[in-house]
Amino acid sequence: MRRVVPHALLIVGALVMLYPLLWMAVMSLKPGGLPAPGFTVDNYVEGWTALGVDFGQFFVNSFVVSILAVAGNTVSCSMAAYAFARLRFRFRRLWFALMLASIMLPLHVLIIPQYTLFHRLGWVDTFLPLTVPKFLAVDGFFVFLMVQFIRGLPTELDDAARIDGCGPVQIYLRIVLPLMAPALVTTAIFTFIWTWDDFFSQLVYLSDVDRYTVPMALRAFLDSSGESSWGAMLAMATLALVPVLTFFLVFQRRITEGISTTGLKG
Repeated sequence: MRRVVPHALLIVGALVMLYPLLWMAVMSLKPGGLPAPGFTVDNYVEGWTALGVDFGQFFVNSFVVSILAVAGNTVSCSMAAYAFARLRFRFRRLWFALMLASIMLPLHVLIIPQYTLFHRLGWVDTFLPLTVPKFLAVDGFFVFLMVQFIRGLPTELDDAARIDGCGPVQIYLRIVLPLMAPALVTTAIFTFIWTWDDFFSQLVYLSDVDRYTVPMALRAFLDSSGESSWGAMLAMATLALVPVLTFFLVFQRRITEGISTTGLKG
């Protein structure tokens, strides 16, 4: 009973959490997206072309933005974290404190000056405002995550590399970066999920339908002044979950891997 009761409670809690997703998947197969007898795939057929552009184009746009964001965060944040964790330079603690302070700033405080800057650069209605900043280590959370990760790695590995003639760049590329796999995968997973689900930033910078991402395309099914296509929206929302779930299931095991243990094994 000591095992049955906790597992039963966990199963009930899991069902409660999964109920909205299951309801959405079932309603996507109902005529009009409303409770009705029978099942149909018409919602998927209608939703795929309802906006005048194949929904596959929105998937491509989201993949482009998400993959570039993942690449930018993993590269730039790992470099910044290595500098804070291993290198010694002037005002290092001050810059690290300012980086941590940036985490506390809400996005809405920065959106107006950022939009002004990108508008002057001519980047509005392109993917550049959503991807280029990722290559500049702007996500302080991931920098902090990797700093803590690197600090858990034995410094003896760096000392041994210096004896062999490696400089800071070689130590980063040959020693630290391979041992950061768990942190890099964690950063990649959360960056992909947060970017794929991001609606506010994409709404601010994108206006052309051909450049819409999946969240913006889903919002287009809702019409505040007329009839909304609930069935088509639920069908496309169900498809939109597939990449996120697949990405997470493939890489989830790497999230909990031990930092120091991985370093010693390598």
